[in-house]
Amino acid sequence: MTEPTAPTQPTSAMPPVAPAFAEAVAGAVADALADVDPADLLPEQKARVLIEALPWLEQFRGALFVVKYGGNAMVDDELKRAFAEDMVFLRLVGLHPVVVHGGGPQISTMLGRLGIESEFRGGLRVTTPESMDVVRMVLVGQVSRELVGLINAHGPFAVGMSGEDGGLLRARRRTATVDGRQVDVGHVGDVVEVDPRAVKDLLDAGRIPVVSTVAPDIDDATQVLNVNADTAAAALAVALGARKLIILTDVEGLYTRWPDRSSLARRIRVSALAELLPTLESGMVPKMEACLRAVRGGVPQAHVVDGRQAHSVLTEVFTSKGVGTMVLPDDLRTGAVPVVRPAVDGGAR
Repeated sequence: MTEPTAPTQPTSAMPPVAPAFAEAVAGAVADALADVDPADLLPEQKARVLIEALPWLEQFRGALFVVKYGGNAMVDDELKRAFAEDMVFLRLVGLHPVVVHGGGPQISTMLGRLGIESEFRGGLRVTTPESMDVVRMVLVGQVSRELVGLINAHGPFAVGMSGEDGGLLRARRRTATVDGRQVDVGHVGDVVEVDPRAVKDLLDAGRIPVVSTVAPDIDDATQVLNVNADTAAAALAVALGARKLIILTDVEGLYTRWPDRSSLARRIRVSALAELLPTLESGMVPKMEACLRAVRGGVPQAHVVDGRQAHSVLTEVFTSKGVGTMVLPDDLRTGAVPVVRPAVDGGAR
């Protein structure tokens, strides 16, 4: 589900593909192409699905992808392990994945345990100074550490960091709109500045950065803000010059007339998406806004894929049909205007 673009070369040497991960991609591709158990495939059938991946392995070797990890994929143990395998596979075949994560369910659970009430206004979690401490603790100390551990079970690849580290992200407080009025939601912000140098250093060292979405307040450096992981992933993808932004969600993709399942869009241009945004279900709005911002900011492709399906990232990247919904620019020849101001010249890898 990919339109060809010129391949780029990796900046560091990559080890050969491990057999176990070749099996993983064969299984993922088989799941996408046929309703069979990959274990039942004959050797020649496994070879065929691997060969289908060859053009994409060649095209994307050295490419940088930003992957937003969320939804059911971060609460189901089997899906967690499958996602970690996907990231290691991408790294082993010569790609440069960068993971950005939130942690809404885990934050709600911890707040409940501590007896701190969760309140939402206009779809945003009201984040008091007390709950901000919990948000920071859960994202950096729980979600990030668990994912880094799952990835590093396959080798010393992942390094956790937050938007505070290396001046990666800076954000500005935002409000929510409720019944046409602007209301305060506390320590919640939007990313307004990205300095990708710390992430680039990790990529050049062959690591997989895992980014937690908390960021200093650009107007008061003593304060830390909770930022939406979808929009943070888009901002980082733009600043890094990523080839793809991939967002995991809990549906198959973008439905243009939800709940009509026949309205699943496989591809959509940014102008059509912009017109559709006001009609979308609230849960899909930040994800599709993130895709819109990324592509308008120069990222060639953005995708929303079903994180409930194991290895959905591999299936999107390494099959011709792909999965989910792909967002494309209106004119592939027209340059896009960045929507987030880089703190330094981010460039492209």
